[in-house]
Amino acid sequence: MNNNLKTVGLMGLLGGLLVAVGWALGSQGGAVIALAIAAALNLAIYFFSDKIALASSRAKPVTEAELPNVYSIVRSLAQREGMPDPRIFLIQSQQPNAFATGRSPRHAAVAVTSGIVDLMSYQELEGVLAHELSHVKNRDILISSIAATVGAALSFLSRMAFWGGMGRNDRNNPLGAIGAIVAIIVAPLAAMVIQFAISRSREFQADRSGAQLTGSPMALAAALAKLEAGTSRIPMEVNPAISQLFIADPLKAFGRRGGRMGGVAKMFSTHPPIPERIARLEEMAMGIR
Repeated sequence: MNNNLKTVGLMGLLGGLLVAVGWALGSQGGAVIALAIAAALNLAIYFFSDKIALASSRAKPVTEAELPNVYSIVRSLAQREGMPDPRIFLIQSQQPNAFATGRSPRHAAVAVTSGIVDLMSYQELEGVLAHELSHVKNRDILISSIAATVGAALSFLSRMAFWGGMGRNDRNNPLGAIGAIVAIIVAPLAAMVIQFAISRSREFQADRSGAQLTGSPMALAAALAKLEAGTSRIPMEVNPAISQLFIADPLKAFGRRGGRMGGVAKMFSTHPPIPERIARLEEMAMGIR
């Protein structure tokens, strides 16, 4: 399935889950309140997402004289996409990695680690940065913020139901009671799984968009292979809340599973397995995708 269509389907499923939980708990008003609280919290996070991500990763602004290759590549890619030049930041870490953030192209920032600058060839670094600019162009921060809002609303609603007895009034109906229990326990977990699936679909889409931008899927595939090896060996202290922003899981060296994940492990991963991403890029290079 096309990654954008998959994202739309998953977002619809997440919204439908919120409606179903509100119905099961018999508290449409509570659902609206939970959604409003979650929206307010995530709206603030959305508008300050770049500052939060950059501060959490300890990224520092750098000049063009310090990172001439990165500036040159980003400027060229931004011109091709008709985007303003994003701000450039450097993270002092030997782990090869990178991320982009910002609610729109006008508020975008790209952060790279010192490790990725040292490790990648010019073409590989171009592939990585094209992937990151694609996240900005595709408004993935907005998409993830909406998903987080609905997910947080489900969590709020379930907690309100648990502590406040917001279940349906048909207490003599055992099916109603079962439905409420399922809504309280299962719904937040299901929302988390859907959010992770959305994150994985956006990674696949950014790979595809980035490869189309550079015209070289194999350069990005080669970069991903180096990222797989580097993130598995070299740890980097990163707040788990922003780990999904990175092109490769920055916490993999701390014991997260990589390579070919099992079904359950894959469901709870924010990043698709890199071998699968490489395989898709190889198919793209051969004209299969």
